[in-house]
Amino acid sequence: MNDILHKLPEFIGNHVALAALFVILLVALIATLVMDLFSKTKELTPAGLTLLINRETPLLIDLSSIADFEKMHVPGAKHVAMSQFDPEKKELAKTKDMPVVVMDKDGRGNSIKAAQRLVKAGFEKVYTLGGGVLAWHAAQLPVAKGNK
Repeated sequence: MNDILHKLPEFIGNHVALAALFVILLVALIATLVMDLFSKTKELTPAGLTLLINRETPLLIDLSSIADFEKMHVPGAKHVAMSQFDPEKKELAKTKDMPVVVMDKDGRGNSIKAAQRLVKAGFEKVYTLGGGVLAWHAAQLPVAKGNK
């Protein structure tokens, strides 16, 4: 170990670009971990969502397009168009104490924005489904079809 520490300055001197890239990647990794730690929303895996459904009966909101929702959605999910999504609505405001899981087709866009809006509106247990409904389906979990 002592030998490695003596050769490290020489290695860094000979490979400045590689050492700089390592430092940049390390800082980016630490920043991402810190942001996740302090985030008010949590990303669930399909298995994590299954556990949450079995333990707490969360409100499931699917922001996929209506066509995608009718093709496949998580059983029990309610379809809401992103243009109609309003965390301040009376019906939704009643559920502030419940866990709320927001999802979309692939977990990349609308669900994250909607989750942030829910947190701003005072919801405390806000989750997103990582990878969206496609990840749920890929995990070979049951899907519902149609508009209910």
